[in-house]
Amino acid sequence: MDDNFTPPPFTDELIAAGVPEHLHAQLATMGVGALVVKLGIVFTHMTPELMTATMPVSGNTQVAGLLHGGAHLVLAETLGSFAAYLHAGPARRAVGIEIGATHHRAVTAGLVTGTATALHLGRTLATHEVVMTDDAGRRLSTARITNMILDV
Repeated sequence: MDDNFTPPPFTDELIAAGVPEHLHAQLATMGVGALVVKLGIVFTHMTPELMTATMPVSGNTQVAGLLHGGAHLVLAETLGSFAAYLHAGPARRAVGIEIGATHHRAVTAGLVTGTATALHLGRTLATHEVVMTDDAGRRLSTARITNMILDV
């Protein structure tokens, strides 16, 4: 290997976030985003149709010690937006235009798993339902996110 070789700027970030190696080239110039890193989100499956990730409760709580409602939404938006981005394909991008959530149950410890399932993958819109569950598989929240697909 060339001693002067410098890996793309976000290689370590992509590896730490669990991004599969076959997606590194596609995400090499943007990484996963500072908030994803800060919240400890780690992808476990990445396709436009189904995307999953985990996020620790620790470090992402509100003053009462519960997982912050905004953290639920960050996880949901992360999953839905990355899934829409993969669906959009080369020379296109996805931008969020709507997100909403219902919180069903509180959690104070452990890992939260988010599962984004495509409801609609169209030419100009992609909509995903995102379900967050606790370590016992209990539903914590349900979100829906819609992304607009734009030409770059």
